[in-house]
Amino acid sequence: MAAAKNTAPKKRPTPEKRDKTNKVRAARNKATKSALKTVLKKAYVGGKDRETVIRYAIKRVDQACAKGILHKNNAARKKSQLMRLLNKAV
Repeated sequence: MAAAKNTAPKKRPTPEKRDKTNKVRAARNKATKSALKTVLKKAYVGGKDRETVIRYAIKRVDQACAKGILHKNNAARKKSQLMRLLNKAV
């Protein structure tokens, strides 16, 4: 009589893979949020080229929203605040 084969499915490494991808994504999101906060602070403080800085901040808010880092309403509120600053600066 032949020996019985082990027919149990192989254990897949999905939990480990998910942990790894979650860490990578969290690091990427954290870096993007940190950069966004820095740009926003620079826009609110102002300086020589205030109009350019504010327009760049609006662009970064749009990018963060597109990547899903900011909620669309949060991004819209930030953009509205920045537009008010831009209109005062001009």
